[in-house]
Amino acid sequence: MTDVIRGLTEADWPQVAALEAGAYADTALTEGEDALRSRAREGTCFVLDREGRIAGYVLALPYPMFRYPDLARPEAAAHRSANLHLHDLVVGAPLRRGGLGSALVRHLTHAAGAHGFRTISLVAVGGKEPFWRANGYRAHAGVRLPAGYGADAVYMSARVATSLREAS
Repeated sequence: MTDVIRGLTEADWPQVAALEAGAYADTALTEGEDALRSRAREGTCFVLDREGRIAGYVLALPYPMFRYPDLARPEAAAHRSANLHLHDLVVGAPLRRGGLGSALVRHLTHAAGAHGFRTISLVAVGGKEPFWRANGYRAHAGVRLPAGYGADAVYMSARVATSLREAS
């Protein structure tokens, strides 16, 4: 099978929304397509295309460090920031644990460097902190998160390597 990571297009949204709904079905984290669209920014959102089907995605947007989107409402405006916030990363259930999530993280990291971002932040949910640590992120214990992210949510960040920013 051929996997291609490419930019998110308008035609991808129904499959992205379906993946998001499936990934968070048993939680309060499901946001729906309108909220997800409000968090998408061109150049920092990608899909994992497996022979014409969306097998995974990553959505990221500029956001001030140590802040995060409110899950209860769509984004009202774009932020200007040297920090890129990785809002959501999902790989379809049958394909998890095969390295595809890490491939999406690497792709986003390279794009972040090319766009001049200095850091990438995220909120690890659903017990995924070990995955993010393995991908170079570190926890910031002092950042308080709202209950909507879940009791085990952890704010994390990673620096974008200078060489990535200079290579563009």
